[in-house]
Amino acid sequence: MTQARTGQHVVVLGAGMVGVACALSLRHRGMNVTVLDPLGPGAATSHGNAGVLARSSLMPFNHPRLWSQLPGLLRGRSAGFRYAPLAMLDQWRWGLAYLSNAREPVFRETTAALDALIRHSGDVHRRWMDAAGVAHRRRDEGWLFLYRSAAGFESGAFARDTLERFGVGTAVLERHELHDLEPHLQPIFRKALWVKDASSVDSPGEVVRAYADWLTQQGGRVVVAEATTLNRTDTGWTLHTDGGNTLHADHVVVALGPWSREFLRAQFGWRLPMGFERGYHRHLQPAQGAVLNRPVYDTAAGYVLAPMAQGLRLTSGVELNAQHAPPRTGQLDAAERAAREALPLGDRSAAPDWLGSRPTLPDCRPMIGAGPGQPGLWLALGHQHIGFSTGPGTGELLAQLMLGESTTIDPHPFRPQRFLRA
Repeated sequence: MTQARTGQHVVVLGAGMVGVACALSLRHRGMNVTVLDPLGPGAATSHGNAGVLARSSLMPFNHPRLWSQLPGLLRGRSAGFRYAPLAMLDQWRWGLAYLSNAREPVFRETTAALDALIRHSGDVHRRWMDAAGVAHRRRDEGWLFLYRSAAGFESGAFARDTLERFGVGTAVLERHELHDLEPHLQPIFRKALWVKDASSVDSPGEVVRAYADWLTQQGGRVVVAEATTLNRTDTGWTLHTDGGNTLHADHVVVALGPWSREFLRAQFGWRLPMGFERGYHRHLQPAQGAVLNRPVYDTAAGYVLAPMAQGLRLTSGVELNAQHAPPRTGQLDAAERAAREALPLGDRSAAPDWLGSRPTLPDCRPMIGAGPGQPGLWLALGHQHIGFSTGPGTGELLAQLMLGESTTIDPHPFRPQRFLRA
């Protein structure tokens, strides 16, 4: 590991939540920072999410109960989970590794690590939103898990027990209590779980862009360009961009989200075991004066409906597929039909449906730390669907590791050497 010194130049590849957070944390420590991204800040994966900052996100999808759920999931008709069989055959190594981590010891390590990262990120988010002038976009009313049946509620017992074990503030609501909290929801839900330890924002992309603006105000740079080649030199790194420019850096941070796999293979020959949890969203307008005060997750129908600046954002469940496969909107259409049962909804927005890929490693933990055998290379990637909730903590941990500081949280569960070798 090559330790950084204050004043050195760091190029961060990727201007999503994670990349911008890394840049901010490094700039706050006196590093000269340039962020490189072909689309600009908050324009790709970080744009399309429910905007929830919740400790309940410590639950990975590959928990020990996954094995009992697997036969039903493999039918491919679940509202919250779909998959493309040919794509999964192509990624069979990742799939087997993902399933092999659905064990109690791994689950305990992952939940503890993610809880620490999410809690730390929440604290940093609050400070940064105040400093960047976007605190008005944050709501602190928590979010709701909705259950259409008693059986559905019982099926969530393992998750509720896990949240209780970590001290996550929740409350079980009966139908009338849910009505008091969200009076415009239709009375189709038997119970709800109110996750109180949660905040949300009304535009995740705008929050990321505000952080990037704050970075530039502090002397950092954001360059809209794509890094095409990365070469090690005697003094650091040389990067070439698609615009024909050349940058020199002492350190490079790869925070390219789902594009990290292709980039690292092209530059270093690494075979990163990364799968893609694809997700969709579309915006709908409320009807009949309906108001939603906080994001809600319909557990039976597998969608989240979240109040946003653009209206109500409907996000789909998970679709396992190749990153660049064409869109398949059937899951999102089914989610819309279910959402219209839950809340009076009007027209769709004129904006097209959005599709993004969530980069997922086999143990559902991100990779944060030094690239094995590549001095001055740092990795911050693989945040599955919770990059918005974990970005600031990732940036702080990476900066602490890079500058040799004491770390706020344990870096061991996130070490790149879990899956990469020099």
